[in-house]
Amino acid sequence: VDAFQAWCGPCKTVVDLFRKIRNEVGSDCLHFAVAEVDSIDALEKYRGKCEPVFLFYAGGELVAVVRGANAPLLQKTILEQL
Repeated sequence: VDAFQAWCGPCKTVVDLFRKIRNEVGSDCLHFAVAEVDSIDALEKYRGKCEPVFLFYAGGELVAVVRGANAPLLQKTILEQL
């Protein structure tokens, strides 16, 4: 989940990375979503940050968090979680 605030928008720079990885591993294993933290109370703790935050969930549980648009770290985290 790309957690973002309305004033800065979702992180568009990593969308291509997610598409590439999803094509490589298969669409059934990986799902990408965006969430505006200003309108979701459960994501309140991510408000006021000027960096993108990527939340990784498995089985309904938060399993990893990556702060910042670090493509190599995002790719590593995705592959580790899969």
